Amino acid sequence: MRLSLEDLNRMDQTTFTVTLGWIFEHSPWVAERAWKNRPFSSLDALHQALQSVVEEATMAEKLNLLRAHPELAARVKMADASVREQAAAGLDQLTQNEYEDFTALNQAYSQRFGFPFIIAVRGKNKNEIQAALWKRLGAEPEAELENALQEIYKIARFRLEDVIGKKTDGIPGQTDERPQWNKKSAPTDAIPQLRSDSMQTEPTQRKRVMFYGKGDVFVYRTYAKPLVGVKQIPESTFTKKENVIFGMNVKIALHGDKFLSSFTEGDNSLVIATDSMKNFIQRQAAHYEGSTIEGFLEFVCKRFLEKYPHVTSIDISADEVPFDPCIVPGEFGMQGSGLVYRHSRNEHATVSMEVTRGPQGYEISRHQSGISDLHLIKVSGSSFYGYIQDEYTTLKEAYDRPLFIYVNIGWRYGNVADASGADPSRYVPAEQIRDIARTVFHELNNRSIQHLIYHIGRRILQRFPQLAEVQFETNNRTWFTVVEDIPDSQGGVFTEPMPPYGFQGFTMTRADLGETTTEGEPALVGVETR
Repeated sequence: MRLSLEDLNRMDQTTFTVTLGWIFEHSPWVAERAWKNRPFSSLDALHQALQSVVEEATMAEKLNLLRAHPELAARVKMADASVREQAAAGLDQLTQNEYEDFTALNQAYSQRFGFPFIIAVRGKNKNEIQAALWKRLGAEPEAELENALQEIYKIARFRLEDVIGKKTDGIPGQTDERPQWNKKSAPTDAIPQLRSDSMQTEPTQRKRVMFYGKGDVFVYRTYAKPLVGVKQIPESTFTKKENVIFGMNVKIALHGDKFLSSFTEGDNSLVIATDSMKNFIQRQAAHYEGSTIEGFLEFVCKRFLEKYPHVTSIDISADEVPFDPCIVPGEFGMQGSGLVYRHSRNEHATVSMEVTRGPQGYEISRHQSGISDLHLIKVSGSSFYGYIQDEYTTLKEAYDRPLFIYVNIGWRYGNVADASGADPSRYVPAEQIRDIARTVFHELNNRSIQHLIYHIGRRILQRFPQLAEVQFETNNRTWFTVVEDIPDSQGGVFTEPMPPYGFQGFTMTRADLGETTTEGEPALVGVETR
């Protein structure tokens, strides 16, 4: 039979609800209430009737509708229509890293708004979807509720267009409330199409890896714009950065299909020499008017994409090269020289991002700020015991030990615009992350490195509600004991540990804070803990 408007207009309420109940995810009540508005003169009229039901629903009903939608790229059972739609956008073909990125973003979004991220994925690819997710994480809760509903209306329209006037084997949705397509008898134009590569029987080929670039591009800009207006936190005295020496080591890699001929044919007509990349980065430092490494890298990529239209995306990263002012006698005692600086060999800020050319200009499709090579030793107040004891165990339990760790910490913003430092009050300085790590290490009687970094992560997310995720990489460099007890002393004698070394990796999102309303429901807005 053919499913037409005439068919729908003749249906009783039960049949109508069964037929269209799947259009709004697991919410047949929308179709049930819209039935009374028959007859429908057009597809537009039908869609408007369904939309009006949602608009007139209670807030609780709207939230239940939103929460009925699956998370994007989630590896869970979902409605057949959602499976097809997500597959067509490539969300079933994610790499493990891409899947983890989507999972973290989904968790951050759900924690902030209380419902999953919803977008009409038809016609979009995974990069466009992820960029939209990053952007909408920064929306106000009331506005985002409306954004999500508008996307649901778009999804409903697409689904209606798929079935109205299309030939099917029977009434869609008679099982599991979604349309069941018989591919053997239905014409191909009646079947919502998956991506062509997912329909092939031959193994799917991986996308070609192709890039080139330049590393160890050292940039030293003197008297850059100071970073001021940073929000102060209890764990840190850091409130500003003079940027008398704004130093970094930059690495850049270019992507674009136009570069293929340089590999296959030796055609260099579109090749940008890596030496030119170096010169471009260094000279742009003179034009940058901001005060953060994140902002500088974004600025460089934007200028680069404007200059070279055949470049489609740029991977760029930088390690800060820090310089500390020398302390010298002054009029009011010892003070910073302002002229003489020493190259710091301690921890340093890190930044990485991918900037992609899009239809409306450039967009940051991936970003991470961080601090690397933070080395911390706590001489007392750490323990490690209660682990599995078997024939392979030689390590002695320790109830109070010196703990020496190497730590790298990374973080991602819910709204990538906050990373540039354009609004200093939303910017998260590496120095404050460093000071939080020091403070928590001091305060906590930790039972392991895992225990320690979890509590550092919680404190970071509590202090900075604008962050969506915190990542840790740690390395255990605890000293080897030479003399455990010295008479009439608290001390011992230790030496460097022998390799191999233990390590840990851990990621945290706002969901780890357990932010909920008093009724136990996820809060619609992020809870700022100050």
